[in-house]
Amino acid sequence: MRFLLNVLWLIFGGGLVLAIGYGVAALVCFLLVVTIPFGVASLRLAVYSLWPFGRTLVPKPGVGLGSGLGNVLWVVLAGWWLALSHVVAGVTLCLTIIGIPFGVANFKLVPAAFWPLGREVVEVDDLRRPGVAPA
Repeated sequence: MRFLLNVLWLIFGGGLVLAIGYGVAALVCFLLVVTIPFGVASLRLAVYSLWPFGRTLVPKPGVGLGSGLGNVLWVVLAGWWLALSHVVAGVTLCLTIIGIPFGVANFKLVPAAFWPLGREVVEVDDLRRPGVAPA
């Protein structure tokens, strides 16, 4: 079922468009050199937005103050409008019964878009491993 939802997400849910947008943002961040950590976070979001069903975000162990400060900067520069766009898309998709799973996937991307540094994307099945904490 996850595979089918992910394929439908790619085609109808906007997953491909989101991934391209996050990819372009990552390229810009890599070109500016100082913003490379944001580029890495953008690539993480691109991959997550490409295939969201069956995956989740978990905090990385051992992240420090730099990640928190980077997230504050991210929220000010990009995170708030990315999160808002996911909320608007999620509400719009939830207006139809067929769009509800895609709306929920957009809501799942809100914390990732809002606070991406210091987190990693894992398969839901990997949460059963010892040492991996749920988000």
